[in-house]
Amino acid sequence: MVVSVAKTELDGIIPLVARGKVRDIYEVDPETILFVATDRISAYDVIMENTVPDKGVLLTKLSEFWFQYLSKDVRNHLVPIPQGKTIFDFLPSELSQEKYKSQLEGRSLLVHKFKLIPLEVIVRGYITGSAWKEYTKTGTVHSLPQPQDLRESQEFPRPIFTPSTKAEQGEHDENISPEKAAELVGQDIADRVEKLAVTLYGKCKEYAKTKGIIIADTKFEFGIDEKTNEIILVDEVLTPDSSRFWNGAHYTVGETQESYDKQFLRNWLTSNKLNGVEGVKMPEDIVEQTRAKYIEAYETLTGTKYN
Repeated sequence: MVVSVAKTELDGIIPLVARGKVRDIYEVDPETILFVATDRISAYDVIMENTVPDKGVLLTKLSEFWFQYLSKDVRNHLVPIPQGKTIFDFLPSELSQEKYKSQLEGRSLLVHKFKLIPLEVIVRGYITGSAWKEYTKTGTVHSLPQPQDLRESQEFPRPIFTPSTKAEQGEHDENISPEKAAELVGQDIADRVEKLAVTLYGKCKEYAKTKGIIIADTKFEFGIDEKTNEIILVDEVLTPDSSRFWNGAHYTVGETQESYDKQFLRNWLTSNKLNGVEGVKMPEDIVEQTRAKYIEAYETLTGTKYN
């Protein structure tokens, strides 16, 4: 059954910490957070008035897939759920009531709290989007000089680290240079994050290619374990909300690519001069086509049927 959760209401059983563009975040205890991926969707930093049903479940399942895939490469923030247990075994018993369970089941992650590194850690393997716009004007990407004569959607000789600031909701992330990132978080952390992010992206990019999907770029977020100084992979991982997925079968250098991600919605907003406009309700066909893209990306990458 197709369901939709636009906003969770847990009646104060556990305190609400924040509502992001997609997630509702609750504190379970001083060391543990509950991430709930709703079906809200945003584009151009504006949340749409209506939802994409099942989107939050798809994002959660895909993130879990990638956390597992990368588990030998980087520690992540997930609280391990033993076999035979569910997330509800770690939450107050009241949340097992149907009216709460229907809001949480399948779309929630129980995670350890870590100090966040205040960067959007973006890795680009292909030149597109804002990177392409900058390159056509200056020959640079995030102020980094690039080879001459690159064409739109072309693969970079090697993936590049192009960080941005982590803006508050309603504000715009700002593209910054790696040097500026080092000023914000320190050279050691910046260097470690860059090396790790490029390695993780490279591994996942090569895996996705075997499934017929090109991961053009992605955004990671990291925390740090202040006891061990270890970098921790947090938030969501390689979803259509945080990455640009292209259909490998239709990939053609020199043009804009067919996309599995929110670019489909962005294109509709742009063509209707609605980019950045508040209070936009998506037509039902846009909702259905966007949902289909999320399902296709999930099924193609994981090899698992979504039902």
